[in-house]
Amino acid sequence: MNPRRVRIRALAKLNLDLRVLFRRPDGYHEIRTIFQTVSLADVLELELHPARRTAVRVRADVEIADNLAARAAEACLEAMKLRAQVEIRLRKRIPMGAGLGGGSSDAAAVLLALPAFAHQPLPLEARLAIARELGSDVPFFLQGGMAAAVGRGTELYPLPDRPLPAAVLVTPGVHVATPAAYRALRRPPYDELTTNGPQNTIERFQQLAWSSGIPFGQNDFEAPVFAQHPGLRVWKRRLRKSGAMHAMMSGSGSAVFGLYASRAAAEAAADSLGAPAQPVSLVSRKQYQRLWRRWLAHLPLDPEWPPQSR
Repeated sequence: MNPRRVRIRALAKLNLDLRVLFRRPDGYHEIRTIFQTVSLADVLELELHPARRTAVRVRADVEIADNLAARAAEACLEAMKLRAQVEIRLRKRIPMGAGLGGGSSDAAAVLLALPAFAHQPLPLEARLAIARELGSDVPFFLQGGMAAAVGRGTELYPLPDRPLPAAVLVTPGVHVATPAAYRALRRPPYDELTTNGPQNTIERFQQLAWSSGIPFGQNDFEAPVFAQHPGLRVWKRRLRKSGAMHAMMSGSGSAVFGLYASRAAAEAAADSLGAPAQPVSLVSRKQYQRLWRRWLAHLPLDPEWPPQSR
């Protein structure tokens, strides 16, 4: 039997709002955030060889110590009870340590693509279970678009598709380690809370998520990360001066983005700012799923989501 091949993309995400409440008993932090997929993407080529023994090999154009794409492939094969050799060629376009979810999106891309082109059914519930084990951001990329996330980020509530502004993304090449960023916040454990701050934060987040416009708000990581990397604050200021309706950092950094009223305004701003600024498109959930069907167009797919071979 000949090997099967597929070429797909793994889109980045922005956090349009991100609030950290407290440390949970399980060691994670309780957060409230709004995710949004954008057009910046890694490129993955997957090749599946039927085999008696399972093996997964990743060839990436950058060194990645703990590659979530490989772990996703191994877990996916096990869930499908399929023995095979999987080769993944990965071209990184989403910077690591930038708060854009590149590694998580790579893993989710494997979970979306592998069952479809292996012709093995794997329901969404099974993929979500694997995604939650791999990382807090991974489940979001199984749906894309805009979604509110609570808990440690794996409890997701898709928000309605709505007209989206254009954006300029600045990736200054600063690597911010997420665990260190959380430590810098100094959030107390839940059993030591003495104020109603978390409830006020939750209510403000609800108001933002329920708004009819684009729900851009605040990022609790900005203060500690900007204190350590003041150049990021300068980029945020420059984005605002270039005409952005709103500018903020994504995730735990270091990427900073601005939202603009039109694509033309975003392109003009990116030109004026120069590298490492680039215009990107915000991708709705409907567009996200349409892109996936295009990438898997050579396969006989069911009309339902996630991609599943007939």
